[in-house]
Amino acid sequence: PATVDRLAAPAAAPGPASPAAARDALVALLGAGPAAIPVWEALDQAGLIVRLIPEWEHVRNRPQRDPIHRFTVDRHLVECAAGAAALARDVARPDLLLVGALLHDIGKGRGGDHSAAGAPIARDIAARLGFADTDARVLEAVVRHHLLLPHTATRRDIDDPATIATVTAAVADVPGRERETLELLASLAVADGNATGPAAWNAWKARLVAELARRAAAALSGGTPPPPPVLGERELALARRDGVGVRVAGTRVTIAALDRPGLLWRAAGVLALHRLAVRTARTVSSPGAGTAVLDFTAVPEFGPPPEPAALEADLRRMLAGRLDVADRLDRRARSRRVRPGTPVPPPRVMIVDGASSTAAVVEVRAHDRPGLLWRIGRALGGRGLRIRAAQVDTLGAEAVDVFYVVDSRDRPPADPSVLEAARADILDALS
Repeated sequence: PATVDRLAAPAAAPGPASPAAARDALVALLGAGPAAIPVWEALDQAGLIVRLIPEWEHVRNRPQRDPIHRFTVDRHLVECAAGAAALARDVARPDLLLVGALLHDIGKGRGGDHSAAGAPIARDIAARLGFADTDARVLEAVVRHHLLLPHTATRRDIDDPATIATVTAAVADVPGRERETLELLASLAVADGNATGPAAWNAWKARLVAELARRAAAALSGGTPPPPPVLGERELALARRDGVGVRVAGTRVTIAALDRPGLLWRAAGVLALHRLAVRTARTVSSPGAGTAVLDFTAVPEFGPPPEPAALEADLRRMLAGRLDVADRLDRRARSRRVRPGTPVPPPRVMIVDGASSTAAVVEVRAHDRPGLLWRIGRALGGRGLRIRAAQVDTLGAEAVDVFYVVDSRDRPPADPSVLEAARADILDALS
């Protein structure tokens, strides 16, 4: 402490532009990784950080709005930069990664979208630190889009060309630096997620983000997108066992059955009965064979995953009309204890325009509970809509579910009133 006080006493505020040596020293400190955190905090307590970066005062000791965060805003930023140091060799410009990690949430507490608010602030700080104009603009883009990859990967169908187009358009803020911006965003997503907490980052999300970044990089290089998933002989063989087959491999559950309307959400109800929380769901149909394969990522609420035979038996009963999934899920929901006085905000249902050219995209935000996908799917099915794919992201107790829905002709519904009616039915089912 005495050394820090001696350093702080004669320290002068930086001028309009810091010398290159000062910028390099800052990057070197951030690049030290976790060892830099206590040093940063000591300098911050002595008032040195605010003198270097006056905007830091606005995030100092600021609490987070979202309970999934482990740290206050300022500590989260330092933890993120420390985590980014381990990823420095994965990017062409590690200095931009470290400074971007330090500043990515600098706009919090200013009202509105913190990413949009923080982007020009990050550009101004970068200019004062002596970065070149194009580098400062890259940092501005990184702060503006730092949630792009995790949000897109978990809430959009990455097999849809429109999803990749959205990402490549977003990283084009600085012409000629698109690939660099994309790789910075991919590494920042990892560092940011790990610094937030286990509710915000896991192996499933990491795989999705990495795959989305890989596909976007291929598109930027002029590569062709991967072909849509098709049924292989192994999947088709599953359905030949009296029309229904189930395979469980880790968190991946594959179900093959004769294709019929509502198959996906009905199968999701069976998974919910067996206490499996669905994270992703996708339908792959084979028109000639009349078979559909449902590909789920599902995590047990506790304990090991159920046996495939148990899932298959209940799926057969449900498809034959001998298993009342709705009644059993409702009974389980009624048996759950709700802490008195705990506020639960009402659900929100949005029709996302322009997210896909081959399906309508419905986004549902609601309090997480067992069988949520079942309830939403049943409401959509009641309006003659079929779920082609679903992405389910759970942040603490909040679920953000996105559904790609088509009509009976496998096209986006032509009548907007159908989607509005489905939206009202979903709200009613979740109330």
